[in-house]
Amino acid sequence: MLRIHSVLLELIRDLMPLVRELERREPDLARQCRRALASAPLNVAEGSQSRGRNRGARYSTALGSLREAQACFEVAEVMGYLPALSAEQVASFNRVLGTLVRVTQGPARR
Repeated sequence: MLRIHSVLLELIRDLMPLVRELERREPDLARQCRRALASAPLNVAEGSQSRGRNRGARYSTALGSLREAQACFEVAEVMGYLPALSAEQVASFNRVLGTLVRVTQGPARR
C-alpha cells in the first residue's frame, strides 16, 4: 500500500466537518464531494493489490477523485458556503496529489 494512504485517510477525517457543513448549505455538492473523497482511498487500496495497467488505472482514478474533491472545496469557498481550506489541508492535498501524479506517470515518463 502506498504510504500516502494513511495521510489521505487523515485528510478525509480532517475535512469531514467541512463536508457536514456543506451538506447543510448545498446538499448536492456535499454528496459529490463525499463520493469523491471516498473514492480516492478505495482506489489507492485497490491499486496497491493490482498489477500492470490495472494498478496505474486505479491510481489514476484515485488522482482524479481527489482532484475532484479538492475542486468541490474550491467551488464551495467561491460560492460562499465554506471558508478556504487551511494551509495544512492544502498541503495534505498537495502531498497526496503529488504522490499520485508520480506513481501514475511511471518510470518511462519521468
